[in-house]
Amino acid sequence: MAKLGFLGLGLMGKPMAEHLLAGGHEVAIWSHTTSKARELADSSDAGHYCEIPAQVGEFADCIFLCVGDSAMSEEVLTGKSGVLSGATPGTVIADCSTIGPSTARRIAAKFEAKGCRYLDSPCTGSTPGARGGTLTFMIGGDEQVFNSVRPYFECMGTNLYYCGGQGMGLHAKLSQNLVLANTLQGFVEGMVLSTKAGVPPELMFEILDNSAAKSGLIAFKAPHVFKRNFEAAFPLKWMRKDIGLMLESGRELGVPLPSTSLVHELLGAAVAKGHGDEDIIAAFKLFEELAGVVVES
Repeated sequence: MAKLGFLGLGLMGKPMAEHLLAGGHEVAIWSHTTSKARELADSSDAGHYCEIPAQVGEFADCIFLCVGDSAMSEEVLTGKSGVLSGATPGTVIADCSTIGPSTARRIAAKFEAKGCRYLDSPCTGSTPGARGGTLTFMIGGDEQVFNSVRPYFECMGTNLYYCGGQGMGLHAKLSQNLVLANTLQGFVEGMVLSTKAGVPPELMFEILDNSAAKSGLIAFKAPHVFKRNFEAAFPLKWMRKDIGLMLESGRELGVPLPSTSLVHELLGAAVAKGHGDEDIIAAFKLFEELAGVVVES
């Protein structure tokens, strides 16, 4: 039984922490929402509620976290009462949040100075993958450190990719989400256009699914669009945040990302319309309003 920690119990974090508990490990638990942390800790004899992140650092030998953005990650890990203030040399931090690669390298340096090790470990699979324990992880950092904690990742995911040094897991994740975001935009525009022209949405989907335009994203999301089910598996506001990180990386590396820049602005408009907490497919609502048509069964 390992002594683990988990911080952040959102849509993905909570089921991830549950899988670590189900794997037979002791888990120190912290969340901004105290009630969530207490409830999960009380659900298992191996759960330990922590009032502040530093207590997780004091307890655990390997600590996972999944929070919303770069600022949250820095605050939880290196801010006042953060994990860093309680961690002891040898502790491994696996940050599963999608944050900026430069932020991850800055955080890593602070932990390395204390004799701890940091892995940027973003994941993909959205809420269904977190609940099913089938997430895909992309890892950046020391490979030997990753291998030493690999069994804990395997409680939460089925595909683990070591991508290279510090920040490389995040570069891989952002590139994957870049393709996803641009595919989403094509899906939205194509379906709104065909529906406006009079092609039944289910027929258009069948055509897409049996052509070179076939996409796992489209196959998974189309039924939810047709049923008008926008419950968040991956909130639209977090996709927009990730696109901002892609653009930041593009500027740092001298890579132009023109299509991605436009998608960032369009998702920003959808957030401004009040759709930020809905699933990424709520991007349909913005274009449906503009076109005066609804893509539904």
